[in-house]
Parts: sequence; structure tokens; C-alpha cells
Amino acid sequence: MESEKLIKMKYIQSFTLNELYHWLDSKGIKPFRGRQIFTWVYKHQEDLFDRMTDLSKEIRALLTKEMRVYRLHLEHEQRSKDGSRKMLYRLEDGHSIESVLIPERDHYTLCISSQVGCAQGCRFCLTGASGFERNLTDTEIIAQVRDVIHLLNKENQNQDSQETKKLSNIVLMGMGEPLANYHQVVRALAIITDSDYGLGFSHRKVTLSTAGLVKQMQTLPNDSRVQIAVSLNATTNQTRDWLMPINKKYSIEKLLDTCKRYPCGSGKIITFEYVLLRDINDSIEDAKRLVNLLKPIRSKINLIPFNANPKMTFLPPTEKDCLNFQTFLINNNFTTFIRKSKGQDISAACGQLRAQKG
Repeated sequence: MESEKLIKMKYIQSFTLNELYHWLDSKGIKPFRGRQIFTWVYKHQEDLFDRMTDLSKEIRALLTKEMRVYRLHLEHEQRSKDGSRKMLYRLEDGHSIESVLIPERDHYTLCISSQVGCAQGCRFCLTGASGFERNLTDTEIIAQVRDVIHLLNKENQNQDSQETKKLSNIVLMGMGEPLANYHQVVRALAIITDSDYGLGFSHRKVTLSTAGLVKQMQTLPNDSRVQIAVSLNATTNQTRDWLMPINKKYSIEKLLDTCKRYPCGSGKIITFEYVLLRDINDSIEDAKRLVNLLKPIRSKINLIPFNANPKMTFLPPTEKDCLNFQTFLINNNFTTFIRKSKGQDISAACGQLRAQKG
């Protein structure tokens, strides 16, 4: 808690706009200046208070004396043959996290982390296998997005072509369980989705993925309107208990009851992620059970063939079994996609992030 308090005093990104209003007011400065400061930091990507020219010299001097604008230290970047880019960031305390920039047809999607490591212990995930170190601060979560926007802006300025892609989608599917770092994640999401003075991403373009922390799922709609994706990965409690220890606390029945009641709003649905593991959860019997489980819930299903790696004994499904599974779901009126993981050659695909160079 003490380290978070120090960061809160140190970095402008750790303030909500209301908190900045109060801080400015305590210094005898008109609170509306907070909107100008946020616009400089998030809209104009400015790091130096001295360059915020619509502020007085006195305000700029005070800000320079008492605050900093945070940037992550990019220690290493890898590029996949499919265009994905994995960024390894070194944090101030020496820990590392990874973010993945994924090129789509007409835009980029950024996969960001919410924790250093992960405590959920899912058997098929390398991040969990490396253990849990700490939660990220709101400042560190926001910086992953802000810094990549800055990077893309610089690269686009140096390109001759006018056909440049923009970052439009954010997914909290990197290292960590976002809902286990609830307070900091919600604060970061408020800045990421603030269209007036923050980073300006649409709530519909930001997706939070969870292993199923039911208590936090019940609270989230009160604090953020982002999309939600639930990592299900099994159709029986016995299998899910083994794959995902969180199921011993919140069974499939409890999880899906919460999903059933989740206030998605107009045009919104819950996404269920289902990692297909050969001979474990990829049979037609599993598909039948999945249909029965999800019938009462307005949803779509992303099937994710397991990304094989030498540190785990699981195998991906055969192509035939994967297609048969999808076909069965589609024939039962479920919108179902096979998600082709990008960045596998640089260990940037789903479940492969572990914050190591190379």
C-alpha cells in the first residue's frame, strides 16, 4: 500500500480527473485546469509540463516540481511473421510485464496485462505457471495503452503511405486476472474509456477477460461498461476444477448464473472463451454439454485451439475435431469463431505470456 501511495503522489496518470481537481484546488489553482492537463497528457501525448503552453508558468513549475508523467521502459520488442509485436516492459521495481500489439484488417488490437504474473493457476497457461508477484497500478495499466498510441503515432508520421491503421481495440487478456486487481483496473478503465479528456476508447471496443471471479463480476457493471469475456474451458465441474482452480470456489453453475444476470445492455452479449485441449474438452459430448449450459445466456463463443509449448504436456485439438466442435455449436444457433492465435512464433499467443526476453 505504501508503494502505491508513493506512485499516486508521483505520477499524473494515477489521478482521476476529480482527484486532480481537488489537488489543484488545494494548491489554490482553478480546478478546470485539470481538464487542460489531462488533454495534454492523453490527447496530445505530452510528457513535459513545461510544454503545456495554455497553463501559467507558475502552474507548470508546480507540476514539474511535484509530479511526473509516466512512461514504461521498453526493454525488448519481438515481431512475429504475422505482424504481431510483443513488448517486454521493465517496471521501476525490476519486475517485467508484456503487452501484445495485434494487427487486424483495418485496425490494431492491444492486449494488455493487469498483474505481474498470475495467481489463478490455470494448468494450460504459462503466465500462471510462473507465479504471482504483484498487482499493476492504474498508472502502469494506462501506460501500456498510452505508450503504444505514442509509438504508432511516431511510426505513422514516418510512413509515406496515408493508409495507416489506428489502435481501436483493447483487451485485458495479457498477464494476470483483471478482476483480482479490481480497484486499479477499474480506475485505469475510466481513463482508457474517457472520451472527453482521457484516451477515448469506446466501451464496446474494450474487453475484460476473466477466469470467473463471480463476486467482482457482480460489481463490475456498476463501475465500468466495458465488454466482458469469460474463460470457461470445460463443461463439467470435475474437468474445470482440474484445469482452473477458481472453479472450486465458484462452480460452473454459480458462474453461469452470474452470466445469466449480467446486465449486458442493448446489443451486447457475453463472450465465452473455450480453449480446446485434445482428449480433455474437445469431444462432441463436450459440445453438447456446452450448448445446454449456454442456452439461457445471450452469448457468442470463441474457440481457441491450445497453443502448444514445450513446458506443458497438453496438445492442441486436431483440425477435424476443432471444426466438428464449431459446426455442432453453429448448428445449434451459437455464433462461434475459431480464434486463430497470432504471434505464436514469438510466444505472444493466448496463454503464452510470461515476461521473459526471447
